Amino acid sequence: MGEGGDRRRREEGSGRRQRKGGRREGMREGGRGRRKGGDFGRRGWGGESNLEFGFCNYQLTCFSRKLPTPPQPLHPTSDVIIFSSLQTNTPLCSSLPLSRFQITSPTHKKTVVMGSSGFSWKLKDHPKLPKGKTVAVVVLDGWGEANPNEYNCIHVADTPTMDSLKKGAPERWRLVRAHGTAVGLPTDDDMGNSEVGHNALGAGRIYAQGAKLVDMALETGKIYEEEGFKYIKECFENGTLHFIGLLSDGGVHSRLDQLQLLLKGASERGAKRIRVHILTDGRDVLDGTSVGFVETLENDLAKLREKGVDARIASGGGRMYVTMDRYENDWDVVKRGWDAQVLGEAPHKFKSAVEAVKKLREIPNTNDQYLPPFVIVDDNGKAVGPIVDGDAVVTFNFRADRMVMIAKALEYKDFDKFDRVRFPKIHYAGMLQYDGELKLPSHYLVSPPVMERTSGEYLVHNGIRTFACSETVKFGHVTFFWNGNRSGYFNRELEEYVEIPSDSGITFNVQPKMKAIEIAEKARDAILSRKFDQVRVNLPNSDMVGHTGDIQATIVACKAADDAVKIILDAIEQVGGIYVVTADHGNAEDMVKRNKKGEPLLDKNGNIQILTSHTLQPVPIAIGGPGLAAGVRFRQDVPDGGLANVAATVMNLHGFEAPSDYEPTLIEVVDK
Repeated sequence: MGEGGDRRRREEGSGRRQRKGGRREGMREGGRGRRKGGDFGRRGWGGESNLEFGFCNYQLTCFSRKLPTPPQPLHPTSDVIIFSSLQTNTPLCSSLPLSRFQITSPTHKKTVVMGSSGFSWKLKDHPKLPKGKTVAVVVLDGWGEANPNEYNCIHVADTPTMDSLKKGAPERWRLVRAHGTAVGLPTDDDMGNSEVGHNALGAGRIYAQGAKLVDMALETGKIYEEEGFKYIKECFENGTLHFIGLLSDGGVHSRLDQLQLLLKGASERGAKRIRVHILTDGRDVLDGTSVGFVETLENDLAKLREKGVDARIASGGGRMYVTMDRYENDWDVVKRGWDAQVLGEAPHKFKSAVEAVKKLREIPNTNDQYLPPFVIVDDNGKAVGPIVDGDAVVTFNFRADRMVMIAKALEYKDFDKFDRVRFPKIHYAGMLQYDGELKLPSHYLVSPPVMERTSGEYLVHNGIRTFACSETVKFGHVTFFWNGNRSGYFNRELEEYVEIPSDSGITFNVQPKMKAIEIAEKARDAILSRKFDQVRVNLPNSDMVGHTGDIQATIVACKAADDAVKIILDAIEQVGGIYVVTADHGNAEDMVKRNKKGEPLLDKNGNIQILTSHTLQPVPIAIGGPGLAAGVRFRQDVPDGGLANVAATVMNLHGFEAPSDYEPTLIEVVDK
């Protein structure tokens, strides 16, 4: 899979992940609003208005576990509708009852759950754990667990509260996975991030993030209905549509078949002039395979030209030498790509991309990864596809880490990393949003997954009064992302969300304490008011300050977060409640780049190379408080537990059993 010594850190990639054992296996059902023996037409439920599906496509999903069906009565804003009965002769999952089928209509954006049994949001009572205890859920953002050393800011910082949780009760402190497949990312080389982390924490299940989500959007055609595609389509009439990305079928950063589908879909929807700026691989696939990939793409573009679409490869270069740098390691890599893609300038010029790749590979010590930049020119020696005003640009990699830097160059008006010479007025969209904290890019083709039946929604339906709070930079994480990428309240009468404005106009290392104490005081007041059953907060310090690369400031940030945790835990002590303290991903526990041996990397001047990204490290989770039953401890039979297991755990601590399709709880109750 290739990223050498940098494997320990990966960026995010967002559909559901296919699980071992076949929990969810998606199939697409095309056709009209009828199937053999069954009517998908005007059927309603619960006295609500009927839904007319008409003629549209459906996605059919088979569940190997029982899927709860919607509530009674149907909530006015619910996107779920029940069919009390449905005749079908489909061979798909024919051994399973109909209650295990779910149909999604991309056209109407509705989910239809078929089944003969009634649904209830009512959760079963936990057989051993009582209700009525106030539960504080504290998420330390960017707080991972790593070996103690001088670059581990959490270790260096004075953090007596978190230290006491780790050392106090071993059966009530453990580590959980917060990266890779544990949070729905394609591989375990992918770093976790705040968005997918809070998705997993709140949803209690693992949803596909990244390549699988793109696959689903392309398969259903939903990608062309999203705002991102509509945004770039505004340029089709008079401008050129540019695609920039890794030309490979390696499946780590991109896939050729996804690009092929985008080319076909865009041309069918009005794109008249298309240019592709290729980056050759040789890292996630065998070196030398670039020639075959380019030939395949050239054949596809030739077929588009036969249909009247002016489609050509415009520039290229090797992924490690052109465009795809990461973590702001070497902006010259991005500049080489910018010069070729935007300015139409490169040291090598060719009439065709196949010729370019073949000739450049003949240069000694040159391979696919390090192919020098080139541009394709016409008979007059003029570049065939520089990016200019009025054009649309799509970066088609689904993985984020090596797209963030070029995204900044394409999107930011204020930019000082290199001289762009000119900054064209374009419509730019990423395949996905590559950085949720920076909202970068601001337009993207595939939106995050919509998650149903999140823990927050279940708990509200069971009368749990909820308070959620953070400062601006992470407020959306304890609300929107926690609730399955859904805005607003489930029940305004039972929920209160409080946002504390973040500092503005300064970098976070200038005020590393941020608003941690203010958040903790809001949580304390909510706990002591006894008006809420769950008080949920995010403390952003270790992540947001860690991203600045300022080690001393990050140490201060970690102490501030620890102080805030103490305030919250003291309040829980006063009301006889329960606490759950965890994190969403790592960051501050390792602030230096390392080689394959794990040793710090030095720059040419002998200085350490600071690392500002997330990590692949696990994160802690601790439970406790006077309200926690004596026999509660972490289970030993969930060694690979991840963030998605936390939701069922929290439900248990509220006195409920979790839904059967949630990831299993991390706790058990041992009779003493």
